[in-house]
Amino acid sequence: MAARSAAASRPSTAGGLLSIGQVLAKLSPEFPDLTPSKLRFLEEQQLVSPTRTESGYRKFSAADVDRLRFILTMQRDHFLRLKVIRGYLDDIEAGRTPPLLASGAVPTTILATERRYTRGELAREAGASPTLLTDAISASLLAAADTYGEDAVHVLRALVELQRSGIEPRHLRGFRAAAERELGLIESALIPVSRRNDPSSRAKAAELAREIAGQLEVVRSSLIRSALGKLQS
Repeated sequence: MAARSAAASRPSTAGGLLSIGQVLAKLSPEFPDLTPSKLRFLEEQQLVSPTRTESGYRKFSAADVDRLRFILTMQRDHFLRLKVIRGYLDDIEAGRTPPLLASGAVPTTILATERRYTRGELAREAGASPTLLTDAISASLLAAADTYGEDAVHVLRALVELQRSGIEPRHLRGFRAAAERELGLIESALIPVSRRNDPSSRAKAAELAREIAGQLEVVRSSLIRSALGKLQS
């Protein structure tokens, strides 16, 4: 597998390598649900292959961290299953263009390490006023954080455009409530899996949750398209 070949090509020295705790410290601000169990599960699925010390401790390189960020972003933003992501990575590392990339379903910018923005940089990048950013955080459309990724840029840019049409962040508070209702549905569906209180089951539950979220997104998009069709008829 690609993850194994990548690991084989890395130097065996421990210099500059990170422990699981250090990896979590780097990635948790972007992915709050990331846990040691999830990292071990991704290794079991051959998506990442950290080196091991003589004592058996996992050590992650900077390339491993970038790979993990890519995998987690693909899950969060595109609701892709792990086997799809693994095939996607295999294609890229073999010099092939994956179908998702060729179709434009996944932007090529996701292949690079995601840039992080301070609040001021985020507002400037999105063309938003500091007040709009503050209102977006108050309406729970963006989390209160020290730094933000590309997803926050896209959300804030959308809010800039919506504001031009007279739609303010406060008008979208219902989006957060709707998201929480969907979360309740997902949690109910996960009860049979989450009852097995072991690391592997928790990781599988997280993967299933993303799959269900993806299907809910399909239904939501269809309903919106149908409603727009009625407006135009």
